[in-house]
Amino acid sequence: MRAFDYLRASDITDARQQNGLPETRFLAGGTTLLDLMKCGVERPARLVDIGHLQGLSDIEVGAEQIRIGALAKMSHVAVDTHILQHAPVISEALWRAASPQLRNMASIGGNLMQRTRCTYFRDPSAYPDCNKRNPGSGCAALNGVNRNHAVLGASESCIAVYPGDLAVALVAFDARVLIRGATDRQVKVEDFYRLPGARPDIEHDLSSGEMIIGIEVPVVAALKRSHYLKVRDRASYEFAAASAAVGVEFEDDGRTIKDVRIAMGGVGTKPWRARGVEHALIGKAFTEKVIRDAARHSVDGAQAREHNGFKMVLAPRVVARALMTAGGLV
Repeated sequence: MRAFDYLRASDITDARQQNGLPETRFLAGGTTLLDLMKCGVERPARLVDIGHLQGLSDIEVGAEQIRIGALAKMSHVAVDTHILQHAPVISEALWRAASPQLRNMASIGGNLMQRTRCTYFRDPSAYPDCNKRNPGSGCAALNGVNRNHAVLGASESCIAVYPGDLAVALVAFDARVLIRGATDRQVKVEDFYRLPGARPDIEHDLSSGEMIIGIEVPVVAALKRSHYLKVRDRASYEFAAASAAVGVEFEDDGRTIKDVRIAMGGVGTKPWRARGVEHALIGKAFTEKVIRDAARHSVDGAQAREHNGFKMVLAPRVVARALMTAGGLV
């Protein structure tokens, strides 16, 4: 690990100014950053500790929106009674992530900033060719072992899958990232993450000197009837082979779909909104056949590599199962 300077920010303004210096990273829970520093992927010259800053850990649930501070711990949000009642998909996505020890340390803002678990990305000494680490060097995963890589949103420069859970739920419900820089701005979580294209090293819509201060989730009827399903190789402390965050609202007859929200994880280079499935379901009867037929659209435009073709079959099944669970069919 490269030697680094440790700085403790006095407030948000000080933190932003310090982060504007070259080779500087924020340190909150540190559960992702320190790991990448040990791998040799991240080599900052200085860390700015923001974990103690006041006013960034609140959880507020109102009639129109939910606001969660960037420094709120994953474990605290997951067990918040108002989140459990009004946004179960957020709670489920959080407690299915990582391990209890990590959830107790990790912040919401840090979770949004986590980087891919691609083996080739995380081992620079063994695999120097990685466009995400070293633009223009190539992508070792393209012709390597790519079972855990993306089938949606990939490019010839990068097929690394987005690893998180919470962001999948946030994308499904049009959540926004709250960013403080020279001015405050909001970005939809879906737009916060960038497709790799020719520059997979540019992962987020966040500039030097800017800082995530929270997230906001609009409160809609489908959020209360929501569910997060995560399919993985083992039952805990594992990343998704495919996951789905869903929510559904019915018409007054209790069986016609009025609104539906669907996003997927484990299959895309970013959290992937399944709008094709949503469009196929609006106005339809909530039956297993209708759901499974629509779920096939979840892999529209997908491209499998040598080892990850199973995701083309798995993803529609995960979407269908999540919807049937949220809607009470299973």
